[in-house]
Amino acid sequence: MSLTSLISEYGYWAILVGTFLEGETILVLGGLAAHSGYLDLTTVIAVAFIGSLSGDQLYFYIGRAKGMDFIEKRPRWHKPTKKVFDLLHRHQVPLILGFRFLYGLRSVTPFAIGASGISPVRFLILNMIGALIWAITVGTLGYLFGQVVESVMGEIKKYEMWLLGGIAVLAILAWLVHYVWTGKQAKKEKPADETDTIEAHKPVQQNSNQS
Repeated sequence: MSLTSLISEYGYWAILVGTFLEGETILVLGGLAAHSGYLDLTTVIAVAFIGSLSGDQLYFYIGRAKGMDFIEKRPRWHKPTKKVFDLLHRHQVPLILGFRFLYGLRSVTPFAIGASGISPVRFLILNMIGALIWAITVGTLGYLFGQVVESVMGEIKKYEMWLLGGIAVLAILAWLVHYVWTGKQAKKEKPADETDTIEAHKPVQQNSNQS
């Protein structure tokens, strides 16, 4: 099966799964594929919106159901969770709208927000707005990236295999570096002390059991 057929047949599903799990990279590739004519940019953005919103709503409810115990069992989450709670104290709405753009906090944030006791309805409304902003921004950047490459290198289809592969490899390497670095940082700190710090920074929500 050719690259064109693979992208056309499975591209939207890949974007849905990738954005559900987390990834900006898959959405950038979706925008790039839209520029090359394999996918429709509006549909790419819509699918990314659904995937990202669904994933973060699930993570929010896991955090809400499991509470702080879920986070305390994951030492590498302690430091970013403390930062999330600090931001919730000071900038709750901007955080929920923009956490997808915060490298290093993006994965843990919906779990932490769920554990903080924020109203599910409030989170849903803000999360929908944030997911839409993110999908439009990143998808469009991927599309524009294709235009830039084409203006510099000429016909993009001549280089698309190398381009798509290079972006994917760089994304995997960046993830591996981040994973190893955060693992080392977690080992340097005492889990018990981190747990106390997390609890101390947890925002106090009124009517947390209400929707």
